Amino acid sequence: MTTNISPLAGKPAPRAQLVDVPRLIAAYFNEIPDPAVAGQRVSFGTSGHRGSAFTHSFNEWHILAISEAICRYRKQQAITGPLFLGMDTHALSAPALACALEVLAAHHVEVMIAPPGDYTPTPVISYAIVSYNRGRTQGLADGIVVTPSHNPPEDGGFKYNPPSGGPAERDVTQWIEDRANEILAAGLQGVRRIPYEEALRAATTHRYDYIDKYVKDLDQVIDMTAIRDAKIPLGVDPLGGAGVQYWEPIASRYGLDLTLVNKTVDPTFGFMTLDWDGRIRMDPSSPYAMQSLIGLKDRFAVAFACDTDHDRHGIVTQSAGLLPPNHYLAVAIDYLFRHRPRWGLKAAVGKTMVSSQMIDRVAARLERRLYEVPVGFKWFVDGLLTGSLGFGGEESAGASFLRQDGLVWTTDKDGIVASLLAAEMTARTGRDPGELYGRLTRECGESAYRRVDAPVTPKRRAALATLSASQIHASTLAKDPITALLTHAPGNGAPLGGLKVITKNGWFAVRPSGTEDIYKIYAESFKGEDHLRQIIADAQDMVDRALAATDARVGG
Repeated sequence: MTTNISPLAGKPAPRAQLVDVPRLIAAYFNEIPDPAVAGQRVSFGTSGHRGSAFTHSFNEWHILAISEAICRYRKQQAITGPLFLGMDTHALSAPALACALEVLAAHHVEVMIAPPGDYTPTPVISYAIVSYNRGRTQGLADGIVVTPSHNPPEDGGFKYNPPSGGPAERDVTQWIEDRANEILAAGLQGVRRIPYEEALRAATTHRYDYIDKYVKDLDQVIDMTAIRDAKIPLGVDPLGGAGVQYWEPIASRYGLDLTLVNKTVDPTFGFMTLDWDGRIRMDPSSPYAMQSLIGLKDRFAVAFACDTDHDRHGIVTQSAGLLPPNHYLAVAIDYLFRHRPRWGLKAAVGKTMVSSQMIDRVAARLERRLYEVPVGFKWFVDGLLTGSLGFGGEESAGASFLRQDGLVWTTDKDGIVASLLAAEMTARTGRDPGELYGRLTRECGESAYRRVDAPVTPKRRAALATLSASQIHASTLAKDPITALLTHAPGNGAPLGGLKVITKNGWFAVRPSGTEDIYKIYAESFKGEDHLRQIIADAQDMVDRALAATDARVGG
């Protein structure tokens, strides 16, 4: 299960490897998906529909069908307010946004789009929806973000945020997915659409200054005065993403000593260093993708980057380099609950079941309730809306939290405020997040954490999603007694879609991938790397035995 690191990892992308953008755009408009082929159908994962025009999984037909389905969903649900529409800098995002607007305008949906040439991060769309809907009970707004997040340059993505402002629940995405696939199968029959230029001129299409409205309210969620007064040098790399136009207005409005180290917007993302497998990904949690900013760490008190739609964060410190996401989540939680006196005493800490148990220890020390949920930021939406959650975070470097007054900020991940929080805590404590995490380990123990992937057959992948505690016959894990076997989240009782095994000193969780024939083992030890390796070995053995028993029972 050892990950094979490419010899090109962390190095600049060879020119020959860059995506052919004209050919990609041509494939988007010219290739027609076959709805009889599973990989070419509309499929909403945890963050919307994703795919590539080259593989017939993200083409014009998909966007027309999904947009039509969303319009029908809005009508069924009586959603009559504006729809906030944004996109990132991937090559397929602009043509997909244009197609969506053609359908939305044909349905007379009031659409709010950025000025020409502007991009819109995912958290900014969430902020716009939440802000518009605050205090309203009817005429509610919703939104669409055209983004495949940190995925490679040839990919496209399309996700729907309902009036809650966050990722749509599964029943919503399933409804949209089913209608969209019916529309594909019918050859787009029934899709209402007008030409793009006409859609732009429609009375229902409005230009909206996303940048000004979001930036001017940042001091509601971050202590921007403390950052300014500390006069600490900050660095930011937008990784060529949708936030590239936001950072200089932020620095100007709040008087920050902030350097934008890379202003390039290039749909090939040829400025990136390659990820672990030799592919281009704008992943701010990857030390390989983040080589450029890591190399500048000594120039800044703290530096940060965000992925292409700016819903994920990467924090680079002088003391520790790039912080692993789990380390930063633990530090952020510890800091926030000590420096937000207006948050309710019952505001809980939200984490996913595969995030570090360091968060559990921090929450216990803070005497805050822990709200543990399956993978997916959608599980935090209601808690952030009501203020019953102060913070929600995922191990994949996504988080959001309440405003300083305890009201909701966003209900989707916000890489911008997560990054600025690193500057705030550095300014107010005099220590960067790496130093603060070091102090946490002295008080709560030191964690070794890893995620590994392994290949699996489609049949076994399906079986993994329904693993039960009764299929695990071991009584120990890495020589420690097993204290709990979980298939459902302690916080909300929702199914994990896998299994988590816990001991006093460590744990592992296993889940099948939602899109690939692999399964993922997440593991953590508080006894060091050797103990972690034993946990992973025992985990693989337990999973193999459980799957072999399943094979025997169902005849292979």
